[in-house]
Amino acid sequence: MALRILIVDDHAVVRRGIRSLLESHDGWEVCGEATTGREAVAQSRRLRPDIVVMDLSLPELNGLDATRQMLKDAPDTEVLVLTMHHSEELARDVLQAGARGYVLKSDADESLITAVDNLRQHKPFLTSAVTDFVLDDYVRRADVAQDDFASVAVTPREREIIQLVAEGQSNKEAASTLGVSVKTIEAHRANVMRKLHLRSVSDLVRYAIRNKIVEP
Repeated sequence: MALRILIVDDHAVVRRGIRSLLESHDGWEVCGEATTGREAVAQSRRLRPDIVVMDLSLPELNGLDATRQMLKDAPDTEVLVLTMHHSEELARDVLQAGARGYVLKSDADESLITAVDNLRQHKPFLTSAVTDFVLDDYVRRADVAQDDFASVAVTPREREIIQLVAEGQSNKEAASTLGVSVKTIEAHRANVMRKLHLRSVSDLVRYAIRNKIVEP
């Protein structure tokens, strides 16, 4: 039975390179592609891939939140984050979101096949640039740490709206993206501003960047 892989990246040239690399391996097939986090969640629900190769910097819904939504729907799916960004804090966020693989795009030629093969066997894989300290720290803190949206009591839907507003979408555009009414968006937006004690869209954008909902 073929290993089914979903590729999520908003750059076509990157998706082509990943597809070429993965499909060179016997028994592996790319069952779909997605360019936004929201599309990735929908594709995951429809295609039920074994493994998702996920970028973090995605429009509409970032890779961390998309990972959370995917794994809530299908906890047996393995998520491999493939990103150009690296820090211990980011690696910790990736693990807390439920992904079990973390590979830098600069290491993809050497590490991607090995990483996917590890996740195929339900074994974690972290790029060599992520030190043992990150794993030790994650295990030590996992039981007591809370991710940002829980600690400030922001709901998943409110995080989606924060991202869309921070990306410059109007209330009407956000309503169309989420398939809800403009009044619903306005109500959520007002609630978020009040809950987080924000006074302007600029404050909301800074909050979104600080909490890794969007990239600066």
